[in-house]
Amino acid sequence: MGIHERKEREKERRRQQIMVAAKRVFSIKGFGRATMEDIANEAELSPGTLYLYFKSKDDLCASLSLRVLEYFFLRMEHLAGEKQLDGPQKIASLKKALFDVFEFDPLILKNLFFLQSNEAFQQLTPELMDEINALSAKAMGKIASLFESGFDPDQWPNLHPHELAQIIWATFYGLVLWEKSDGKAEVNKAHLKKNLDHAFEIIERGIFVQNRSAIDEPIEG
Repeated sequence: MGIHERKEREKERRRQQIMVAAKRVFSIKGFGRATMEDIANEAELSPGTLYLYFKSKDDLCASLSLRVLEYFFLRMEHLAGEKQLDGPQKIASLKKALFDVFEFDPLILKNLFFLQSNEAFQQLTPELMDEINALSAKAMGKIASLFESGFDPDQWPNLHPHELAQIIWATFYGLVLWEKSDGKAEVNKAHLKKNLDHAFEIIERGIFVQNRSAIDEPIEG
């Protein structure tokens, strides 16, 4: 192994060391109260060393979130490949998949959503923003693809896949942000699941009623 390869491996090892320490600190103190100094102490590094790898706490949180977004995309890609599912089964599977994404890392997912909902997101490095936006867009595209097949056009004539994907994602996004916690990692998963069940019931009923109304509308002439 050459000197360059050794240096790159050491940089990646140090970067992972910082990210592990950050996640531990976020889980104990909460994202808002955690500081870069706290993370440096946990990682047994100087604060200056942290800034060589991450320009801010927001950058550090966003970097942690990439793993969640990658899981989100893979989960949606797997679901999109289940061609044997009919419309209602796809909706039920999508609900479960979204909850699985939340359970994968509730703390980092909620921090990411909070970050995306304020101006701090615009202060991330361009590379991080591009990576987050690209992964999110790919996953959203997979959600939309679920509604492009497996739905009887006579029963669901007004189905708009991309608009429906946006509505479902916005609902999930809002429910995660709405969940109260103790300021740390603990979020009531059972409460979120119950709200997600109610939300999907309303969405599915709304789609069905809207489209059933269109079917039942009397033909003029």
